[in-house]
Amino acid sequence: MQHLFETIDAAGQLLAWYDRHHRDLPWRVSPPMARQGVVADPYHVWLSEVMLQQTTVQAVKPYFHKFLALWPNVRDLAAADTEEVMKAWAGLGYYARARNLKKCAEAVARDHGGRFPDTEEGLKALPGIGDYTAAAVAAIAFNRQSAVLDGNVERVISRLYAVETPLPAAKPQMRALVAAMTPAQRPGDFAQAMMDLGATICTPRRPACALCPFNAVCLAFRTAEPENFPRKAAKKEKPLRVGAAFVASDPGGAVYLQKRAETGLLGGMTEVPGTPWTARIDGKTSIDAQPFAGPWEPCGTITHVFTHFELRLSVYRANVAAGNKTGNGWWEPLASLSAQALPTVMKKAIAQAIPHAFDGRPLAARGGEQE
Repeated sequence: MQHLFETIDAAGQLLAWYDRHHRDLPWRVSPPMARQGVVADPYHVWLSEVMLQQTTVQAVKPYFHKFLALWPNVRDLAAADTEEVMKAWAGLGYYARARNLKKCAEAVARDHGGRFPDTEEGLKALPGIGDYTAAAVAAIAFNRQSAVLDGNVERVISRLYAVETPLPAAKPQMRALVAAMTPAQRPGDFAQAMMDLGATICTPRRPACALCPFNAVCLAFRTAEPENFPRKAAKKEKPLRVGAAFVASDPGGAVYLQKRAETGLLGGMTEVPGTPWTARIDGKTSIDAQPFAGPWEPCGTITHVFTHFELRLSVYRANVAAGNKTGNGWWEPLASLSAQALPTVMKKAIAQAIPHAFDGRPLAARGGEQE
């Protein structure tokens, strides 16, 4: 049976809507800019797409501007110190993205003369670039007719066609539907229009169906249950893991920090000493696990939610002599603490022990993320 969507100029209607209602984003070449001859910068498109994975537009904007100020092009990023890249990324979450970002920039500079490959296949051969990012960069930066499927597009497609298969099993079906809709002309604008439609009209809750350019043919709208799509498999309860964090400060107020191993969860990031824990293994929570001698005292617990588990850390604090040191650690002045590559879970631990450590603001005001 033919879906009504196939009887209309879907791409034309969506692009007309996008021309009027597109979001102005710092990494985007808008329709008015394109009409003036401005073309997309593949570096900007790639950088924004990596940052936007699992992260909101509003959270990404300041990081995007920061990265461009520090490293205006892919060669600059390739030549950057990895530790500086991790520091600039700190707080954005999912830190494997930052490590892969650096590796990808190095590969583009080393193997491709500083120019990104212009096909999905070529892009997917780069470190850290999967199906979605390759399709998005190919379509938006190089005008390739690629099917771009992110969370916003999944929601639009699932409602248009009332896709009953739950996610993530429905992804191949949804990708095929998007591929059939994507036009040869302006495929990048079509991809961004689908994203904008999902972000501003076809929202998860209380979608503004009356304003949608597809409401006449949307099956979910016809059945008056758009919020029931996309269907999702039942979530498994996240396991709880525990451990301990030890926040030491010296007489001058400096905080003792150390670097995590390069591989694994939060690899290469900065931390306070603590007990080993993973998504599958608990760490010790007692004061007996202290990294060095000191008048350690308990100061509560903090909780942090990772993608696959919840972590609860018992936090201890001590004022100790600056000479104490273990492993690859160092004493960081309080004034420069915010500039370090500290993931949110470590910022929470420090703030629990030293409430004024981050500009005197509650940590919640600084935002959070999952790593």
